[in-house]
Amino acid sequence: MTVRPRAVLFDLDGTLIDSAPDLAGACNDLRAARGLPPLPFESLRPMVGAGARGMIGVGFGRAPSDPGYAELREAFLARYEERMTSETRMFDDVAATIARLRRDGLAWGIVTNKASRLAEPLIAWLGFAGSAGAIVCGDTTPHSKPHPAPMLEAARRLGIDASHCAYVGDDRRDVEAGRAAGMATVVAAWGYLGADDPVEAWGADAIIARPADLTAWINSTISRP
Repeated sequence: MTVRPRAVLFDLDGTLIDSAPDLAGACNDLRAARGLPPLPFESLRPMVGAGARGMIGVGFGRAPSDPGYAELREAFLARYEERMTSETRMFDDVAATIARLRRDGLAWGIVTNKASRLAEPLIAWLGFAGSAGAIVCGDTTPHSKPHPAPMLEAARRLGIDASHCAYVGDDRRDVEAGRAAGMATVVAAWGYLGADDPVEAWGADAIIARPADLTAWINSTISRP
């Protein structure tokens, strides 16, 4: 059984917030600007967790190594930046769950692959900036998830050893990054989860169906000094 955490770190998109409507909307805005029809939201949502890479992949069939990808990426990010608070909302129970963690004396923070130019104003708009003990963005360290560097930096900022932290996310890369940093890992099954990749195969310590289930999981872990 996993050691009881002293801190909980969260992914942002698909874990704390439902940003899929704005990310998918930006993708379809960009398709419209290029004379292409919109794609159904259902085909875009699973790839939202992969950010611009996922949206450009499903929306335009381009990978980072393909010609024209960089131009599409910048155009997509510009459109997303214009609308990123239009339809984005916290998932149900997120605010209450964070409040419960704080009442129970646990530190918390955010580790996202979203670039700071987007993540920081969005986090401030959501009201998280004042209470999160650590906010690590995709460009805070030289590496992004699934590399453990962002996770270790968040633990450092909290002043808590990584082995006493848990990371909650909705993508396989979140589990890989957390495990590589020595953290317990929890899958947010309400999130985007990617496509054709069963969460049971990711190797996480737990899979929870809703944010409120996090408290029960923490209470089931073993306390250690």
